[in-house]
Amino acid sequence: MPKVGMEPVRRKALVDATLRAVGDHGSLTVTMSEIARHAGVSPALAHHYFGSKEQLVIETIRSLLRQLRQDAVAALKAAATPREKLSAIIRVNFQAHQFAPETVAAWLAFYSEAQRSEAVRRLLVVYARRLNSNLLASLRQLCPATRAVEIADGAAAMIDGLYLRQGLKSAPVSIESSIALTESYVDAQLRACAAEVGK
Repeated sequence: MPKVGMEPVRRKALVDATLRAVGDHGSLTVTMSEIARHAGVSPALAHHYFGSKEQLVIETIRSLLRQLRQDAVAALKAAATPREKLSAIIRVNFQAHQFAPETVAAWLAFYSEAQRSEAVRRLLVVYARRLNSNLLASLRQLCPATRAVEIADGAAAMIDGLYLRQGLKSAPVSIESSIALTESYVDAQLRACAAEVGK
């Protein structure tokens, strides 16, 4: 019987262990027993809290998304202008902890799983929509609506693409270089907008 008050602690330990185990494996082939061992609990307890490995994986993705959202909210509060808010969103997506090897490997595994699991796909769609919405909120204050949509799509593609390159180690770009490339794209697009409006 689980100890009273231990559930939140053990659930978090299992989520953290899932991230490490999936990261170590580089895929979701990890078993519930391996995850439980990483967390220092029995497989039976892992099943008790989450029911299945799929539910534990989904909760792990939710946990990553919650952290990303909390980081974004804090960064946006600290930014004063729409352009500063854009920079805040870009930087949040390239934070050092997002590039921890196990986190990168887990994200890649989750994207792969989204091809098979509708529940995982839905969560990744939530991430994509939230990123796009955060970018658009500031861009709409800086340029016409249609151009704001185009720039948001481009910036989101750069963020995801640069992260993917880092994860796959294919021509990896440093965190600061990734930020600089994305900022440079946004600046160029905003200058082009200003020139169009000024004609």
